Amino acid sequence: MERPPQHFHNPDTLNRARELRRRATDAEQVLWRALRGRQLGDAKFRRQVVVGPYFLDFYCLEKKLALEIDGLQHIEPDTQEYDTLRTAYLEATGITVLRFTNDSVLNHPELTLRSIKAALNEPSASNSNPP
Repeated sequence: MERPPQHFHNPDTLNRARELRRRATDAEQVLWRALRGRQLGDAKFRRQVVVGPYFLDFYCLEKKLALEIDGLQHIEPDTQEYDTLRTAYLEATGITVLRFTNDSVLNHPELTLRSIKAALNEPSASNSNPP
């Protein structure tokens, strides 16, 4: 199975990924409880996976599906521009990116999980925003 492009994992990168996992937001914790252990569509997700210069909140290698959980800082124009470039980079490597707000994960988890499950069932997911 093809692996995504990654930096060679130097100690700083590994430590940063560990720190991001330790400091997961409430929304990330809620979503992780629903994803871990192949609970959703038998898909294996990992947390804080390094792809190129980026850390992905959640990543399913089998489906090349990244899940990003965004807080309020993502409505800022500079952050939106960064997210657009980041998504373009990931999609150029064949990775589909789904973005969810903290609010949608925390207040509408069933809709969030339904969107993820639909993306997992697509033969070739390539839309970057869920319905």
